[in-house]
Amino acid sequence: MHTVRIACVLFVAAALSICSSAGAAPTAVGFDSGRWELADAQVVDHLGRRSLVGTAVVKDVEFLDGVIEVDVAVDGRRSYPGFVFRHQSEGMYERVYLRPHRAGLYPDAIQYAPVFNGVAGWQLYHGEGFTAGAEIPLGEWTRLKIEIRGSQARVFLNDAPKPALVIHDLKHGVSKGAIGLMGPENRTAYFSNFRYESTDKLSFSTAPKAVTAKGTIMEWSISKPIPASQIDRTKYPTFFQVYYAEWKTVQAEANGLVNLSRYVKAGSAEPHTVLARTRVHASKPREVRLSLGYSDDVTVFLNGKPVFSGQSGYRSRDPSYVGVVGLFDTVFLPLRKGLNEIFLMVTDSFGGWGFMARTHLALKPPDKQYELLTKVWETPADFKIPESVLYDAERDVLYVSSFDRVEASHAGRGFISRVKTDGQIEELKWVTGLDGPCGMGIHGDTLYVVEGFRGNLVAIDIPTGKVTGRHSMPGAQFVNDLVIDDSGTVFASNTSRSLSASDIFAFQDGKAEVWKTGDDLHRTNGLFLHDGDIFAGSTGDGLLKRVDLATGHTRVVTSFGAGVIDGIRVDNDGNYLVSHWEGQVYRVSPSGKVVEILDLTPTGWNCADFEFIKNENLLIIPTFMGNRVVAYRLGKS
Repeated sequence: MHTVRIACVLFVAAALSICSSAGAAPTAVGFDSGRWELADAQVVDHLGRRSLVGTAVVKDVEFLDGVIEVDVAVDGRRSYPGFVFRHQSEGMYERVYLRPHRAGLYPDAIQYAPVFNGVAGWQLYHGEGFTAGAEIPLGEWTRLKIEIRGSQARVFLNDAPKPALVIHDLKHGVSKGAIGLMGPENRTAYFSNFRYESTDKLSFSTAPKAVTAKGTIMEWSISKPIPASQIDRTKYPTFFQVYYAEWKTVQAEANGLVNLSRYVKAGSAEPHTVLARTRVHASKPREVRLSLGYSDDVTVFLNGKPVFSGQSGYRSRDPSYVGVVGLFDTVFLPLRKGLNEIFLMVTDSFGGWGFMARTHLALKPPDKQYELLTKVWETPADFKIPESVLYDAERDVLYVSSFDRVEASHAGRGFISRVKTDGQIEELKWVTGLDGPCGMGIHGDTLYVVEGFRGNLVAIDIPTGKVTGRHSMPGAQFVNDLVIDDSGTVFASNTSRSLSASDIFAFQDGKAEVWKTGDDLHRTNGLFLHDGDIFAGSTGDGLLKRVDLATGHTRVVTSFGAGVIDGIRVDNDGNYLVSHWEGQVYRVSPSGKVVEILDLTPTGWNCADFEFIKNENLLIIPTFMGNRVVAYRLGKS
């Protein structure tokens, strides 16, 4: 991570001296005045003047608007001398500097680079309003002046009547802070004759209005920073990596740029990766062109599958490549009907951490109708990773399976609870001694539940609460959910962890065997019987599928992008209710239109294998890591 630091800066409120004498002569601050806080800097003599090399701030000034001036002498070697201003804390300030080694050659000899969390975003901000060309004499003093008002600034060289660079949008907005100088210690640049004036009398033309181009993706969710060495950037993360990512929603700047350093702090100098995602809705399958820019490396996933990888870091493509961010790379995305997730892994090591993306067609975000649900009750957090809820209509009671197994030593700790439909826990540990219990189903007086890791189907006598049998499903890796048809045949999903293919087992007459297998099941999780078909939620490809019981033929209902499709039910209007383990519940019309009706991710709770009681329009959700069960009333749209 390219970190720019000003160390040992003192901010003592009692010592602040805020200049506001509009029209007064600039205040000169000699380098021997005692007003400077030196950070890796020295005061020396150069070209007949008392000069500063290195980095320092004036420790008794809080600056808002006004003028800052200094004379700079350079020798033409690589160097980045200039101002820091509105310095709010270490790693958070505005910066303008010269690139004498690029003067007369490239249009970026002057650069404005805001610094967020120690990262100077010079690769993110370039072109009009950020960089400009200039002629910078060598071996003599050049006057560098900046005028600042509100969120605008302009930079002058020597006595030029026109600014060399006009900055329309200071990225820290209107802020106050210290002022100072930042330069190298190697004596390739010297500062002399520093002065400043605080004034609110400067006049600026109205800045041009920022325009957002059609198709620009503006809303993203981003993760906490992850050391790049700790994540495989060629593979979509596991669901626990996604769950523990500490997502926050951010808005891009007008041109689509997400400056990641605004929102996250890496904490160390090694390269770090941030996960970023957004979801779009497509009414039909279609291909869209996605143009993107990034610093420094990116991997792009669509619906959990990698579709693009690129490098755009400093000197990554040739020795003169600076790696500025723009919409320079393109990937074609085959969107599916329904929800589609665009997921990025963005890694940075130098020069700014961010990305931007735009599609050639404007894409719609998911439709959200949270008002359809009204919270009715919530249990205490007495369960242990509640995975599934099942309603027993004959006895008017809910069964809740507590998975309670995150490592092998936890085997046998799972249990099933009895809960009233008003949320009162009737018996917390009604059936115990289960190994990772998940999905459940009822046939007659028998409650069936699957033990995930052991691959067992467990039969429980409901009147007594006693386990009456355990039946193995040979070859199963992780048995996840089950449904039971009218004849008593139990169908159970095997969520394979190593293969794209998965199985659905059928258990009848005391024997379990594979009923259907193949890539079209692709790590099937949630199951539901409806209208003569098994509806299956595919964790592997994020699709809700419909499997014909008679023929085994599979067809796609709609897409949810990526992740774990857990619970499936049907409401009173014939819509499918589908939960995403991470924390969402969706309502899907028979035609495949997807509407998000609940999002529990801000609470840190999940939406596992839920239940829906039709005659009460009651949606009952096991929150998995939330260790409680929550009920919502579903209204009409």
